[in-house]
Amino acid sequence: MLVQLLELFDIITRGGLFFGLHLDGRTVFPRPLTAAEERDCFEKMSEGDAGARDTLIRHNLRLVAHIIKKYYANSSDQDDLISIGTIGLIKAVQTFDYTKGTRFATYGSRCVENATQSQRTFSCQMM
Repeated sequence: MLVQLLELFDIITRGGLFFGLHLDGRTVFPRPLTAAEERDCFEKMSEGDAGARDTLIRHNLRLVAHIIKKYYANSSDQDDLISIGTIGLIKAVQTFDYTKGTRFATYGSRCVENATQSQRTFSCQMM
């Protein structure tokens, strides 16, 4: 978990990626990538291009916000869940196999959901 947090911090400081996601409807997210753009980014990422990785993360932040709004609309800890969901998104980008022909959103949404659900389960067990 610490490694993912350090990677997230590195992305924020190096690439200027801003995670100030507010779920009030006024936030403007980058448009989702087309299937061709997505595949191109994954190909570049497999060759070691960190910029392509950042692009994939940045253009899929809308997915994190959508999932949090869908499942946790009345939750008081949405900011924490967005952070956890973003870490799930980063893991998804790193582990996605683009050669199988599926869109990233299918895989990424499950990773984000799993990350937030496991955190909620962990939080409930701690109470």
